[in-house]
Parts: sequence; structure tokens; C-alpha cells
Amino acid sequence: MSPTEPSKKSDAARQPPSFLAVGRVVRPHGVRGGLVAEPVSEAMLGLEAGAEVLLGENHTPMVFQEMRRHGQRWLLWLDGIDSREQAEALRGAEIALPLGVVPPLPEGTYYWWQILGLRVVSDEGQELGQVDEILETGANDVYSVRDMTGAELLIPAIESVILDVDLEVGEIKVHLIPGLRG
Repeated sequence: MSPTEPSKKSDAARQPPSFLAVGRVVRPHGVRGGLVAEPVSEAMLGLEAGAEVLLGENHTPMVFQEMRRHGQRWLLWLDGIDSREQAEALRGAEIALPLGVVPPLPEGTYYWWQILGLRVVSDEGQELGQVDEILETGANDVYSVRDMTGAELLIPAIESVILDVDLEVGEIKVHLIPGLRG
């Protein structure tokens, strides 16, 4: 049920982006242009040599060379980044992929941009509002649903609560377990 991208607010809801953020450069590694990166999407882990990645705010295209695990993070190398100084200039840069090359997600998993803005209804037919924000809690994501009055309802993104996500209709059907009703 959990989405997999960093755009958590609904200001761009339901608009497919032209790229997907998959990681962030944490710092340089070594003196030959290596980068320590932190993935924010499993799509980063499927990169192959020769793939194009987009770096930083300007989404500068770069060619991916290699990646390997480094503790909880990953080491990666890009064409044209051959020194520690060049790598240092990329500290904090977002790593993105053009959306067209991102592999499809497993069934029942969605990008945040697909969930934000969806109408939420209970299995009893009650209109609950729209997904306004997605909160990461560690155990599972939580959808912040706001109704027309601005009242918030927090819906855990777990199988016993999220019954159906219909992207074509633009609706999430939920089962309100005890403790969720306002």
C-alpha cells in the first residue's frame, strides 16, 4: 500500500511528473569522483550502467556507470565526475530518473502523485474527503484526508483499512476500523 516518492503534499496531486526522484547525493567518496547516495525509491536500485540519471534542481543529465552497497547507503559513479572536487559540488543533489524509464511498481503499490488528491469514501458509502498529504510513520504510511470543512482524518495505509484504490475513478475505498471515525 505504500507510495514510493518524496512529493507528499497535494499541490501537484494527480499530475504525472516528467521525472521521479530516486535518491540523494549525501557526500563524496574517495578522490576519484565516487558519490555516497541515499535511495528514496527502489527504482534507484535497478539502475544499469549506461542509464541516464538527472541530477540537481536543473535535472542535469548524466550517465550512470556503477553502483554498489556501502552500509545503509550506496556508492555510485557517474561519467564525467572524476575528482573529489567535482563530487563535492554534487553534495545534496537530488537524483532523478525520467518517468518513462522507471520500471512499473508491483501491484498494490503507488507513487505518491497517484494517491494525492484522490477522493476517499468508506465501504458504507460515506464521503470522507480527499488525500491531502502522506505521512511517513516508519511502520506504514498514513494518508491525511481533509473534508470540505478542513477537518482532518488520518487513514493508515494498511490492507485492513485500504480496500481499493481505483486510479481511473480517482477514488480510494476504505474500511473505518474502530478508533478512526471522527
